[in-house]
Amino acid sequence: MRPALTALLCLGMAQPALADCSADAMLVFDGSASMAAPGLVLSDPPRIDEARRAMARALPLVEHTRRIGLITYGPGPEGSCDGVTFRLAPIPQAAQSILDVLQTVDPNGQTPLTKAVARAAETLDHRNRPAVIVLVTDGDDTCDGAPCALADRLAGEAADLTIHVLGFKIADAFAIGDLQRRPIPRAAIEAGCLADRTGGTYVLTDTVEDLVAALDRTLGCLVIGALPPTRRPA
Repeated sequence: MRPALTALLCLGMAQPALADCSADAMLVFDGSASMAAPGLVLSDPPRIDEARRAMARALPLVEHTRRIGLITYGPGPEGSCDGVTFRLAPIPQAAQSILDVLQTVDPNGQTPLTKAVARAAETLDHRNRPAVIVLVTDGDDTCDGAPCALADRLAGEAADLTIHVLGFKIADAFAIGDLQRRPIPRAAIEAGCLADRTGGTYVLTDTVEDLVAALDRTLGCLVIGALPPTRRPA
C-alpha cells in the first residue's frame, strides 16, 4: 500500500464520522474482459478474483451501515458495450446477496462505466434523495462515454449525490525486464472526475488490502479526508 494512503487511512479510522451514513448506496462493479487479466504482476490471479476477495472481506463489515445495491457492467457478447446489468436494488444486510451475484460474473465485453453510473443514479432516485455510488473499475470507459460530462450533470441535478471512484490494479503500458513484460501502473484515470465533481473519494488501489480499506471507508461511514485524492498529471 502506498505510504501516504496507509497513513491517511489509519488517521481516518481514528476520527469520528463526519458525514451522514444513512443514504442508500449502489456498488457499480467492473465485469469487463480486462478483469480476467492478471494484476500488476503477471503471475497474479485474475483481477476479478482479487476484487471478489476484497468484496468478501469488506461487505460484511459495512452491510449494517446502510442499504446497498449492485450494478455490474461488461459481461455480454465479446466487444459489446451493452453489458450494463441491474442486479440488486439497495437492501439491508446485502453482503451475501452481492457476493453470490459477483461469483456468477464472467468477465467479458467493454467498459461502459458512464452508462452504469448513470443507471445507478437513477436507481437511487438521486434527484430527490441523498445517495452514494461506489464505482470499482480497472480502467476508463471504452464505450465513448463521457464521465466528466455525466459528473457535471449529476452534480447539477442531484439532491445530495456522492460518487466514489476506486480504481483497482490499473495499468495501461508494459515494461520489459527480468525476462518478462510487467504492467506499469497508470497515474490517473478520467473517471476520477466523477468523484472530484461530487465531493467523493478518488483513489487508485493496487492490492486487495488497499481495496478493502477503500470500500470500508466509502460504503461504510464516510470520514472526510480519510482517503487522499490521487494526483493528476500536470
